[in-house]
Amino acid sequence: LAALISLSFGGAVGLMFLMLGCALPQYNQYWPLFVLFFYILSPIPYCIARRLVDDTDATSNACKELAIFLTTGIVVSAFGLPIVFARAKLIDWGACALVLTGNTVIFATILGFFLVFGSNDDFSWQQW
Repeated sequence: LAALISLSFGGAVGLMFLMLGCALPQYNQYWPLFVLFFYILSPIPYCIARRLVDDTDATSNACKELAIFLTTGIVVSAFGLPIVFARAKLIDWGACALVLTGNTVIFATILGFFLVFGSNDDFSWQQW
């Protein structure tokens, strides 16, 4: 129960940083909200690979490694998009810093979710 509460708190704090980077009066640009797509897309390759791959094999698996590679590309893109927006003068650098902080918190929360609920025990995310 404590893990679930801390994960929801982490998600709320991360989204708060993202909204602050968009809605503060000195920034007032909503371009950084496009990183929400990356938050949604980031766990999908790994979830698909977990469904397709049997975990009994201890050696490396090409499907799982491809999923981790794609997930890494999505995460790097989520960090790169606000920097590109700031360099193109679409958003201020302060908004970029707030969005990058929110990215760090959100992706740490997503990683924490998979670490806490990723094992195949009686209470796991695969039941949902």
